Amino acid sequence: MPLSDRMRLPVFSEELGLAYGNGRSYGDVCLNPDGVLWTTKGLDHFIAFDDETGVLECEAGLLLRDIQQTLVPRGWMLPVTPGTQLITIGGAIANDVHGKNHHVMGSFGDHVLALRLLRTNGEVIECGPTEKADWFAATVGGMGLTGLIAQARIQLRKIAGPWLETENIPYTNLDAFFKLADGSEAAWEHTVSWIDCMSRGEGRGIFMRGNHVAAQEGPQLKQGKKTVPMVPPISLVNRATLKPFNFAYYHFQALKSGKSRIHYEPFFYPLDNLLEWNRIYGPRGFYQYQSVVPRPVGQDAVRAMLQEIARSGEGSFLGVLKTFGSRKPIGMMSFTQPGVTLALDFPNHGERTHVLFARLDAIVRDAGGRIYAAKDARMPRDLFESGYPRLSDFLQYRDRGISSAMSRRLMGS
Repeated sequence: MPLSDRMRLPVFSEELGLAYGNGRSYGDVCLNPDGVLWTTKGLDHFIAFDDETGVLECEAGLLLRDIQQTLVPRGWMLPVTPGTQLITIGGAIANDVHGKNHHVMGSFGDHVLALRLLRTNGEVIECGPTEKADWFAATVGGMGLTGLIAQARIQLRKIAGPWLETENIPYTNLDAFFKLADGSEAAWEHTVSWIDCMSRGEGRGIFMRGNHVAAQEGPQLKQGKKTVPMVPPISLVNRATLKPFNFAYYHFQALKSGKSRIHYEPFFYPLDNLLEWNRIYGPRGFYQYQSVVPRPVGQDAVRAMLQEIARSGEGSFLGVLKTFGSRKPIGMMSFTQPGVTLALDFPNHGERTHVLFARLDAIVRDAGGRIYAAKDARMPRDLFESGYPRLSDFLQYRDRGISSAMSRRLMGS
């Protein structure tokens, strides 16, 4: 079924441009220095929603937050969301985002039924999993480079309420993590862990798992959000603070281990409660390094990365380790693949940070893994090309009127 005829057309300039949603990508995928950005914030309308089937049609600038807050009270929720709900539908599709439930629900693109793509030559392409499937596969995870995503039709999931039954379990090493991850897949939809990368390569952490629950009541959301008020002159995440911070967090969370009922927002989007949290990294900011490596070599590769981090003296407080399911990605350039993903935020310490990343790159490369382009600002081109083997197929669908800092860095244009 074609998408609604409602469409507000942007005016494309002759300069190379790029769609810009809410600017939440960590790297340069949504940046176009010396070029034009087409903001999609005005394309933020609900177009249609079917309460019987859960099919939503909307414009691409709509935030995930607005969908959740509007439709969760009506018993419907997005099947897949990343660690923030402050991103647009267009951004979620263009980066084929994933959540804590990949082994059950796959990635965001698995739930997109159709989308409308505007090309800078004036062509309008409607595509989906069964209609112009090649265009769909190029656009899902295509980093906004095939055209401007204007509208989408998405299948939501039925839920009984906004709460989840969760369990937090401390673990002391990677062997324990993988046993927990494997043992949780059959009975738990959402699985993820915080990992202490300062624990000398052993990989202790807190494993979190959760299921949606049919409950008449549960904890309510706390009103109001905190904000980091200013950028400090130096990063608050440094060698002096990281070890005691990670040590305290691990033991505090271990004391709270066990089962509890929780509202979906703090479980899915913990950082959304602290606005401008990136300011804690100081004026030089931070890099996120997120990789995925195949499962057969995943444990060895993750251990090797943790050992390199420990040797370097660099470190991260926001460390996430989780497994992906066996589902193959729908997009030609999607990040997810069967395996293990490790995501870490590092303060920008210049050359010594890049030296560490080069060592991590070598581990990922040797393991046959890839780096998440949506969060990257420095991946070497050879690792991009080896990590995304369908790159040559994807390039056939590029819109030559669209360019980004990332595309120029990794694709030459």
